[in-house]
Amino acid sequence: MSFPRHRLLVLPLAVVAVSFGAILVRLAAEAPPLTIAAWRVTIAALLFAPFAARQGRLTAVPRRTLGLCAASGAFLALHFILWIGSLRHTSVASSVLLVSMNPLFVALGSALFLREQPSRRVLAAVCVSLLGMVLMAWAGLLGGTRSLTGDAMALGGAVMASGYLLSGRRARASLPLPQYACLTYGCAGLLLLVICLAARQPLLGFSSKTTLYLVLLALGPQLLGHSTFNWALRYLPASTVALVILGEPIGSTLLAYLLLGEGITPLKAAGGLLILVGIYVGLQRGKR
Repeated sequence: MSFPRHRLLVLPLAVVAVSFGAILVRLAAEAPPLTIAAWRVTIAALLFAPFAARQGRLTAVPRRTLGLCAASGAFLALHFILWIGSLRHTSVASSVLLVSMNPLFVALGSALFLREQPSRRVLAAVCVSLLGMVLMAWAGLLGGTRSLTGDAMALGGAVMASGYLLSGRRARASLPLPQYACLTYGCAGLLLLVICLAARQPLLGFSSKTTLYLVLLALGPQLLGHSTFNWALRYLPASTVALVILGEPIGSTLLAYLLLGEGITPLKAAGGLLILVGIYVGLQRGKR
């Protein structure tokens, strides 16, 4: 299926939306990481439910597709558990950079499981972008802001995000976005709520500011950001969508500088420029 070129501009908007995720997580520090993740996906699932019902009964979705949505939701839940937890142990830039390493895993998984061999242009774009990420990560290392625990959790979050994109690519081939989002976010939310209850994590009783940040996480990064990427999975290979998401480290770093006072060094700026070049090169293939 060809990509609607006139809608290409929604992808940068989605990148901006997800870039606020790390900032809102930091601002909602009163809530535990598991609770933040549960609120984020559960609210998004509930908002998609009326639109999903208009597409038809969810019970009529084929079992194989339901299984893919459940797998995608489980990967999404684990991704948020690891990534949101990493933000308690390392800087925003380091966390978002490492969790955005998924293009490597997605490119490999696409070839192995989806039989979508990434083109040379996309592979070159991934290499250029990853070089930019290395520069930004090195800048963070020189600044002494990195934590081994936080970095390991963020990298694990990248692996889980790759599984989320690969499962979503297969499910979206036959499932409309509202139904896919409702089922996937719903499965992730149910799993996270069960984990919260088992771990005795509070779900309510936060200040009005924290509650507002939790709602904004669901409306912005999840509803607008993730859902736009899930829409694109119907038209673009998972490796290309993963490449676009590499814009998130740039947006999060800029926002962390403006809102949290985390500095931007020339090395970080050079790395961000390389990431943008890689995304541009990779999307030329997608537009054709």
